Amino acid sequence: MHAVGFDLDETLAATSRDRTRILADATDRADAPDLSRDAYLDAHAEHSGRDSRQPVFEALLEGRDTDATAEQVTAAYRREIEAAMEPVPGAADLVDALRRDHRVGLLTDGPVETQRSKLQALGWSDLFDATVVTGSLPAPKPDRGAFLALADALGVPPDRVVYVGDHPDNDVAGAADAGLTPVQVVYEGGPEPHPEAAATVRRAALAEDLPGVVARLS
Repeated sequence: MHAVGFDLDETLAATSRDRTRILADATDRADAPDLSRDAYLDAHAEHSGRDSRQPVFEALLEGRDTDATAEQVTAAYRREIEAAMEPVPGAADLVDALRRDHRVGLLTDGPVETQRSKLQALGWSDLFDATVVTGSLPAPKPDRGAFLALADALGVPPDRVVYVGDHPDNDVAGAADAGLTPVQVVYEGGPEPHPEAAATVRRAALAEDLPGVVARLS
């Protein structure tokens, strides 16, 4: 294997607060109506914008009796997410260690401005050899084009890339469909392992265990 690609959210970084709580805190901050997490996810799947989540909140607030604007809720939600985002222990050192012998990239779903703002908040803007945000692509994960875009950005054939992520469908099945070798990150309360995962690794031990997993897959 010549390269390792990573997912960001819930793989290399996780929020210190539940996402439902973060959404509630954001709507409180913006003095907006309560929004359910399920409604947010449905709107995100349909309306996620290229640069920010504003189209998502425009859809959620449409027809609601409120003076809060989608722009205000978007800004509040981004601040809450960034404040809650914490790196998995040893994540940056893990990436640095892997870069000694591999190209290392990031493929993350979401609007470009939103995801790059997270990286800036984490101090990871220059951590990877290549960063691909699906907001700049025709379709997000699990579309095979997203994974092929990562391999292309890394300059490595897809079958020489290990892809590490937590989501069974978006990360594992999507990577496998594109010809990458998927490794699933597992954690308490998270999704069950997908049968197409070439290996699993506990998030709490990611920094310690992943280099050995990559070596074995090589």
